[in-house]
Amino acid sequence: MKILAIETATEACSAALLIDGAISLRYQVQPRMHSQLILPMMEELLNEAGIGLSALDAIAFGRGPGAFTGVRIAVGVAQGAAFAADLPVVPVSTLAALAQRGYREFGFRQLLPAYDARMQEVYWGGYVVDGQGLVRSVFDEEVSTPESVTLPDGLNWQGVGAGWDSYRSVLEARLGNAFSGCEPGLFCSAEDVALLGAALFNEGESVAAEQALPVYLRDKVAAKPKQVNQ
Repeated sequence: MKILAIETATEACSAALLIDGAISLRYQVQPRMHSQLILPMMEELLNEAGIGLSALDAIAFGRGPGAFTGVRIAVGVAQGAAFAADLPVVPVSTLAALAQRGYREFGFRQLLPAYDARMQEVYWGGYVVDGQGLVRSVFDEEVSTPESVTLPDGLNWQGVGAGWDSYRSVLEARLGNAFSGCEPGLFCSAEDVALLGAALFNEGESVAAEQALPVYLRDKVAAKPKQVNQ
């Protein structure tokens, strides 16, 4: 299997190339530079491997939630590359990819990834690690105030991501005894987008390039008052 993955939804910009289980990575924490960095990163990886886009099975991308501009960059680049090479794309949750990195680097098996969504809110999800070493969601990802995030069942939950840097005290109080610690310095990486993208591809979760859509989560929140008033 050959999958090229890109991730631009947070402060870190990265691209990864997965070939038969081996992953090569380009990764830089350079806010507001993603549009200049991502295409050269992709080109470097392909040239290093001696292959072109047409040799890939799919392109995976971090589809959000995250910074609006960063998510749009990932969608646009993934679509452009997929159209050029007639490839399917695999949308991967950036919260899931962040959780996957928490497991990959720290061995956490019950993870609560959080990004700062601004407006005193967080993007929030809950994941556990399955028998294949991949994270699986235990409740729907959401955007909410730190005081009202969905609580997971059980104990020993670890937080990951910058949302914990912004709202640790509130989130810790909300979780109570379920909280076991956090790593707020983690950003999403294309390496984990590639790992999850490969699994989703094998499960038949790829889509055509024109169906590569962003997930902002806040769109759903904005729509709720309209639905209530109808």
